[in-house]
Amino acid sequence: MFLHGLSATIAGTSLALILSGSVAAEAVRLNPKAVVELFTSQGCSSCPPADALLTSLAEREDVVALAYHVDYWDYIGWEDTFGDKGFSDRQRGYAKSWGSSRIFTPQMVINGAEGVVGSRRDEVHDAVASAQLPLVVSLTAHGEMLKLDVPADAALEDASIWLVRYLDRADVAIEKGENAGKSMVYTQVVVDRQIVGMWEAGTGAQIKLPLDQFESSANGGIAILVQPERNGLPGPILGAAAYSF
Repeated sequence: MFLHGLSATIAGTSLALILSGSVAAEAVRLNPKAVVELFTSQGCSSCPPADALLTSLAEREDVVALAYHVDYWDYIGWEDTFGDKGFSDRQRGYAKSWGSSRIFTPQMVINGAEGVVGSRRDEVHDAVASAQLPLVVSLTAHGEMLKLDVPADAALEDASIWLVRYLDRADVAIEKGENAGKSMVYTQVVVDRQIVGMWEAGTGAQIKLPLDQFESSANGGIAILVQPERNGLPGPILGAAAYSF
């Protein structure tokens, strides 16, 4: 099981994602300008519009979209099938890094630097429109390995490299809670996270990952996030890449 943890974002972007060899380029994110992280819950009556908005954002080539299901709505009668305390903690970490103690659903965090109400379409689109990522991240398949290359940029700060697994789609019949009786379709559902290496601003990073570890990702994909930690809290995301199997 992967570790759950950090994530975030900042300004200035460019991503080159190149896949070849045994990994056919079925769905890659080229030059994303924004990583949009939705904090949502199956037990939240105001979340479905935000869930639908994230689905539309995921269709954009310049966006990496991820849905984190939190667990703090479970007490009202429906336990979110994807809820995880680590995802709730991630949201709390963002809030604390911005000097706030308040968390809510639905919330979309843009590049780990700005949080907006996830159902406010215009505000979300405005935040995405002004977003940028400063690092160029490349992924290339070589035989049975996936090579991750993040170049040096001494103007930035050292960061962790996260590999995030997600499901493309999940259909859930909700039996209790505020959404009782609804059959919901969820997309970009994060199921686990793992640090796969460190990026040093002065030297960059090159990492090779065995492709066979992604065999269970047929109904989903992976996202790569380069994100620093500041005093134990997630900082702004510096670069990203994504691939759907």
